[in-house]
Amino acid sequence: MGMNVGSPDGDDDGAMNSTINTTPLVDVMLVLLIIFLITVPVVTQSVNLTLPKEINIPTQTKPENVLLAVSKDGDVYWGIKKYPDVEKLVADLKKEAVKDPQPEVHIRGDESVRYESIGKLMVAVQRAGIAKVGFITEPPARQ
Repeated sequence: MGMNVGSPDGDDDGAMNSTINTTPLVDVMLVLLIIFLITVPVVTQSVNLTLPKEINIPTQTKPENVLLAVSKDGDVYWGIKKYPDVEKLVADLKKEAVKDPQPEVHIRGDESVRYESIGKLMVAVQRAGIAKVGFITEPPARQ
C-alpha cells in the first residue's frame, strides 16, 4: 500500500493523492458476509420433528354416517332436524353409538360460528360414546 507524494524532481504535475483505497475493505466485507451466510443456518437450533403432511381425503358418505351441522348462530342440526338442546342430541346419539359397526359422525360448521359451539357439539358426541368424529370442510382453491 503506497501513496504518491509527488515526483522527486519537484514539479507539481501530479498532485498529492489523499483518497483511501477502499478495495481491500470491500473484499474483507464480502468475505465476512459469505462466512455469516454459511454459518447462520448451522447455528440456528430447533427440535427435530416430523411435521404432519396436508392431505385431503374425499368424504365417503355412507347412509349410516351421522351428519351434524352447526349454523352461524350455534344451532345444531342432524340432517335438517334442528335440536333445541344438547341433552336430546346426546340421547339420540347414544342410540346410534350402540350399533355395530358404529357410525361415524361428520361435523359441518359455518365459517363464522363460534368455536364454543363446535366444542359443545364435540363434548356431546363424546358423551354419547361415538369413537370416530370427522370435520367436513371445503377443499382449498386450485391454483
